[in-house]
Amino acid sequence: QVHLVESGGGLVQAGGSLRLSCAASGSIFSIDTMAWYRQAPGKQRELIALTRTGGATNYADSVKGRFTISRDNAKNTVYLQMNNLKPDDTAKYYCNGYVITTARVHLDSWGQGTQVTVSS
Repeated sequence: QVHLVESGGGLVQAGGSLRLSCAASGSIFSIDTMAWYRQAPGKQRELIALTRTGGATNYADSVKGRFTISRDNAKNTVYLQMNNLKPDDTAKYYCNGYVITTARVHLDSWGQGTQVTVSS
């Protein structure tokens, strides 16, 4: 079994910064893609950033230049540094990882989410 746990959310003023973390634990052999999604009330969940094993990254246009995704493979952890936050960034942020377990089972794993609220 694999668990992903996010942390680092909270309330911040517009223009401020937050750093989210997501730690994966359990019977992990390796993790391929790790990503951050967000979902605002009444909206669909959207992919905002992802990082592949080799280090390649992709960002949604809405966060490009403000958010940075990074990972520590030794710790099975992915981070999201969020700068110059805007009220439109208010959402619940979810971590996702494509995990290969020690039994060589491939799992698309999700965390429970962490709330980010940006006040104007």
